[in-house]
Amino acid sequence: MTQSPDSPAAPRAATSPLAQFRAHLERGELAYQHDAASGRAVFHPRVIGPGTGNPSLDWRVSAGLGTVHAVTVISPRGEPAYNVVLVDMDEGFRLMSRVEGLPAHDVRIGLRVRFRVHRPADGAPPYPIFFPEDAR
Repeated sequence: MTQSPDSPAAPRAATSPLAQFRAHLERGELAYQHDAASGRAVFHPRVIGPGTGNPSLDWRVSAGLGTVHAVTVISPRGEPAYNVVLVDMDEGFRLMSRVEGLPAHDVRIGLRVRFRVHRPADGAPPYPIFFPEDAR
């Protein structure tokens, strides 16, 4: 399909939502999107608002505080146990991560947690992890 000289150019995404999310992580921020059409927080980063189709999602920065909604402890044979959690952020979105700073089996539903950025030593992109809220 070709465009006529009078037709508007297709919108160009300067940066993908995932790239913008990672840029916030590089700055130590946990960002999420907000859909003004629904009034809801949106996470994982998207191009359009779920349920509304709104293409104008605003970026916001979370305060980084949340509550463990669900936890699973994985105990691989011959390796230390670790947890996988769903965290309900105070801003109204949920994400999957892990809680560090205490033994895997001590992580409980309802635990208040604080966000930190994990920067893998192998150069992989940073990602959010959590610690108990009172840990510094």
